[in-house]
Amino acid sequence: MTGTTELHALLRRYVDDGTVPGAVGLVARGDDVEVVAVGSVDAGGSAPMTRNSIFRIASITKPVTAAAVLMLVEDGRIGLDDPVDTWLPELSKPMAVRTPAGPLDDLVPAARPITVEDLLSSRAGWGFPSDFSLPAVRALFEVQKDGRAPQAYPDPDTWLAALAGVPLLYQPGEAWLYQTCSDLQGVLVARASGRTLPEFLAERVFAPLGMTDTGFEVPAAKRHRFTSSYRPGTDEGALELADTPDGDWSRMPAFPSGGGGLVSTADDYLAFARMLLNGGEGNGHRLLSPTSVSRMTTNHLTAAQREIGALFLEGQGWGYGAQVDVTPADPWNVPGRYGWVGGTGTTAHLVPPSGTITILLTQVAMRNPTPTPLMRDFWRGTAGR
Repeated sequence: MTGTTELHALLRRYVDDGTVPGAVGLVARGDDVEVVAVGSVDAGGSAPMTRNSIFRIASITKPVTAAAVLMLVEDGRIGLDDPVDTWLPELSKPMAVRTPAGPLDDLVPAARPITVEDLLSSRAGWGFPSDFSLPAVRALFEVQKDGRAPQAYPDPDTWLAALAGVPLLYQPGEAWLYQTCSDLQGVLVARASGRTLPEFLAERVFAPLGMTDTGFEVPAAKRHRFTSSYRPGTDEGALELADTPDGDWSRMPAFPSGGGGLVSTADDYLAFARMLLNGGEGNGHRLLSPTSVSRMTTNHLTAAQREIGALFLEGQGWGYGAQVDVTPADPWNVPGRYGWVGGTGTTAHLVPPSGTITILLTQVAMRNPTPTPLMRDFWRGTAGR
């Protein structure tokens, strides 16, 4: 819809000042859904943004991947306490740096195997802390590329072999670290199910929920709805083209990233969020049990673990695949609120206490892990709706 609503005015302001070429904002509470599309699909203004425009959703892929892992748990294919090396034998004997700031040649064996639950809660020992300068983190950067460029990754087997050569920054279960565990979840889903991650998600998540525009590539027939993506330029207010509709997502990547590889639309992601808000049932299909959804949307971190990830979490907690708010630091931080941000300029949250879902899709990348002013204004404007 268009018009003079507060949401429309907020998004229009950021389009008019050149922050983003366009945006789609959605707020849903039960059957009451407001969707606003403003601006254009690209900086050149070649076509207007619409409700069904397709975006690279980056890290809001993570909850979808976590849900897939829990489906396999419910199928009895894997267990939360199972060592992951049953399916990921490359990770059978990981070594860890003796101290997080220590050199790469001062290693000790992992104190225990990495479990499925360690991957789900992002506490396996690989990933990014707040300090990127640590030697083990710099080594990880050689393997853990920017997930916003899916074609930069090798195939999962090659990637996993390379990751196995990087020492753990922390012992399994000790610390929350960002990103790597979600990509590992994607590989785990593929190996435990005997399908590729795109096949599993298409069959078990997207088809039942009617998410017809969500996947790891955009077919030619849909590219007229696919937005171009941008990164902030070096000059203040400038945008640099990062990808076009016929670019990286025009073919299936060698590595379908469970941490950030999906494209989607506002309505498709709404269907997924509604399923979680409804205790695992959506579009007439039960995908997960209420118990699994509760585990996904409950904080699993201690205060010390939240502090290690403060750059990303800003004091909040983490469930499986996304942040769980535990303290009302800002007006939008309702305890129990579940969701995350994507580095391509996306956010999606559900607020169980109020039954509200908020989704913001833009096509301009974040400069760093800190949510942008547009994201914060969107959350502020939709809080309490």
